[in-house]
Amino acid sequence: MTRTSGLSRRRAETRRRLIEAAYEVFSELGIRDAPVELICERAGFTRGAFYSNFASKEELFLALYEVQMEQRADRLLVAVSTAAASTPADVTAVAEKASALFADSVTADTTWYLLYAEFRAQALRQPELRAATAAAEQRFHQVVAEILFGMLDRLGARLTVDPRSAVVTITALYEAMLERTLIDESPESGNRYLTEVLPRLVGALIAPAE
Repeated sequence: MTRTSGLSRRRAETRRRLIEAAYEVFSELGIRDAPVELICERAGFTRGAFYSNFASKEELFLALYEVQMEQRADRLLVAVSTAAASTPADVTAVAEKASALFADSVTADTTWYLLYAEFRAQALRQPELRAATAAAEQRFHQVVAEILFGMLDRLGARLTVDPRSAVVTITALYEAMLERTLIDESPESGNRYLTEVLPRLVGALIAPAE
């Protein structure tokens, strides 16, 4: 092992620990009120280690966003693949099954959504954050689009709108469900929306392939 690769692994481990600590501290205090010092303390590092990896809390949050979205994309792929393999070739039925599987982690998603909503509001107010935020969201949307296309190909179906509009609509509907869950203080209402309403709305964006 070269010294460079050793340093790269150590740097990756440092970033991982800082990202995990940030999620914990952000969840407790919110992004704005979370001190860098506390994040460093939870991760077991100094401020120097923080600033050698991230220029700001905002940059750290975007790194956290990438990790969280990768986890959700993996979860979505498993849910869609399992549903498509065990459900008759009907788009709405597959969407219902996949939504039910995906809904197992709604509570964790509401915790994440609170942070995401806070950061997105900040990005809307601060032009310097918009480009990086948009790029991160677009990367996630691309992954979701690939998962969606894989499902449609297996079912012999197609989108009735352009892919970007479909993915933006689906993710917006899911975020609306999380928001409703928080406002109503009722995970049950969120689960019902996810497993009953969302699949029908998704089905409206899909038609048999010509």
